[in-house]
Amino acid sequence: MRNILVTGGAGFIGSNFIRMVLSEQNDCFVVNLDKLTYAGNLENLHGYLEHKNHKFVKGDICDEKLIAKLIEEYKIDSIINFAAESHVDRSIEEPKVFIDTNVTGTLTLLEAARDNKLERFVQVSTDEVYGSLGTEGKFTEQTPLSPNSPYSASKAAADHLVGAFGHTWGLKYNITRCSNNYGPYQFPEKMIPLMINNAMNDKELPVYGDGLYVRDWLYVYDHCTAIWKVLTKAKPREIYNIGGCNEKTNLEVIGIILDRLKKPKSLIKHVTDRPGHDRRYAIDADKMMTELDWAPSVNFEQGIEKTIDWYLENDKWLSNVVSGEYGKYYDSMYSGR
Repeated sequence: MRNILVTGGAGFIGSNFIRMVLSEQNDCFVVNLDKLTYAGNLENLHGYLEHKNHKFVKGDICDEKLIAKLIEEYKIDSIINFAAESHVDRSIEEPKVFIDTNVTGTLTLLEAARDNKLERFVQVSTDEVYGSLGTEGKFTEQTPLSPNSPYSASKAAADHLVGAFGHTWGLKYNITRCSNNYGPYQFPEKMIPLMINNAMNDKELPVYGDGLYVRDWLYVYDHCTAIWKVLTKAKPREIYNIGGCNEKTNLEVIGIILDRLKKPKSLIKHVTDRPGHDRRYAIDADKMMTELDWAPSVNFEQGIEKTIDWYLENDKWLSNVVSGEYGKYYDSMYSGR
């Protein structure tokens, strides 16, 4: 039996990963550690919370005593670190929170992994650590890190710490850097669920600047299968880029959403751009595909249709998420912009 500690397992990507593992891997026990901040939601694990191979623990990855206790009690052999503050806009408003969780929290986990000689530490990172691209080219694993936001700087710092623990103490680690994820259970501060929610309710769709920023889009299930491949098949101390091979401008994505929901493009409202907005990201995932025999299972058109259908069928989940504090956050981000 493989015993893994998944941090941030009640968040978007972490909960999708746990759902996939518990559905497809009978010989894996998951300890799920999540602080349950605004983006952590136990509803994301509906039907899996009481699974015999799953244990949820509410806690902070900065709590070194708790981490040590969980590793000892559940005989943890690997850590997958999804836990992170992840929204660029919030990092511009409150950068210190991102340093506390993304850097100090990762350091706490690394020290525990080193001290307990764990078999593997997988750091789930982002393509944003590479900075911004021009109209051509793609990020490879050799691209120098050049983060441009407090969020991406905190993730780059964490990546460097992971590598340093490998070099200094021989920690067996892997780092994955993914492109923009989308799919079920994503908190609607992120672009795709925000646009789906607003369009469903005939609200204006706030689009930063000219809307021509380019991102590579990765369906969350495909990201999860890639992480499992890295955990179980990759050589230690290797970095893997994980991309969906789906470059789209923001306006292209929004147009597809509006067409699918049969809503008018007049809902689009261009708003003042955010500071330091990176123009383009694009991932070269050839290493992941050739070394670990991984490939996305859906293209963007298929994935976005599945995603929109999920939000339409789970309007109760969505209404619960956007109640209360979300409204205040939304107003602070977009009112008068």
